[in-house]
Amino acid sequence: MKTLFNGAYNGRRVLITGHTGFKGAWLTTWLLEMGAEIVGFSLPEPPSDPCMFDLLGLGEQIVDLRGDVRDFDRLAAVFADYQPEVVFHMAAQPIVLKSVEDPKTTFDINAGGTVNVLEAVRRTPGVRAMIAITTDKVYENREWLWGYRETDRLGGHDPYSASKTMAEQALAAYRSTYFHPDRFGEHGVGVASVRAGNVIGGGDLAPFRLVPDCMRALMADAGPIQVRNPASIRPWQHVLVPLSGYLLVGLGLLQDGPHFADAWNFGPLEQVGVPAVDLVEKLIEIWGSGRWEQPAQAGPRVETGQLRLSWEKAANRLDWAPIFNWEDALYEIVAWFKAYQNGVDLMAVTRDHIGQFVGKARQIQATWL
Repeated sequence: MKTLFNGAYNGRRVLITGHTGFKGAWLTTWLLEMGAEIVGFSLPEPPSDPCMFDLLGLGEQIVDLRGDVRDFDRLAAVFADYQPEVVFHMAAQPIVLKSVEDPKTTFDINAGGTVNVLEAVRRTPGVRAMIAITTDKVYENREWLWGYRETDRLGGHDPYSASKTMAEQALAAYRSTYFHPDRFGEHGVGVASVRAGNVIGGGDLAPFRLVPDCMRALMADAGPIQVRNPASIRPWQHVLVPLSGYLLVGLGLLQDGPHFADAWNFGPLEQVGVPAVDLVEKLIEIWGSGRWEQPAQAGPRVETGQLRLSWEKAANRLDWAPIFNWEDALYEIVAWFKAYQNGVDLMAVTRDHIGQFVGKARQIQATWL
């Protein structure tokens, strides 16, 4: 594992904001496997109960710090104390429904928190790469049948999308003003944003998300799964698919910052999105039992009906491609939650799933191996 991505992360100090979240736990585990020295910075309270980070015992294997990205003084002190070389900014309020209920907090975290991280990076001379994780929902959605490209217009029509679009604007402003690629020799910092959506995988226990809701209902055998929008088409992708892209962007920034300091889309293997109902029915099939129903619509519908990204840029400039398809992801999810239900060592299971992903990548000769 330490040789993956040309060994770029072996022995390197990496700061992850939002490390206790679902994607953060997977990224932390993978970076540990590659020999990185990890400093995590997340809210004191866990993102879910239980949460994957705690189930894997990751707090005992890294520098596990707690705080709020809205607290600039605390964040700046962490940067000053630990002098990271690479920053993955994942801390966010990620739930669309919660953003409708509490828009101010969503804007403060997603937009203001990103500005705070950028400012901390600007004041920390040792940082070489910042990878900010935003979302596919930053694009002005026109219900196109084709995927959005990085050059398409940004714009959010709901608080969550708008907050992430504001984060992208802040990233672009800091890149242009303080970290311009043409002046890389002066500042030595590469800043990139990475956009992906509908990430699924074992260990996601967050509320108000389709796959976690499915798994809770299936494990409890407590009645039908509630599917709000069964016809919604989404680019479902296993968590390790976009993470491999994020890590590859980080490698590019470390090796050749000016050419990779940009926005990047990462999406699934499928050229056409998969309806939510197909995903739910496949999960039920793999699990071996269960059923679903559509509840009466509650509250405003702010989620888009169809949305997907083009990852041609990543394919052409990073030699990146998705490794798992959506059905691979569902088999992994069921296996992870079966292990959770049966009390199996979840760190071993998670490492094994990373190993399987890497093994499949080697079969297709992924260049980042």
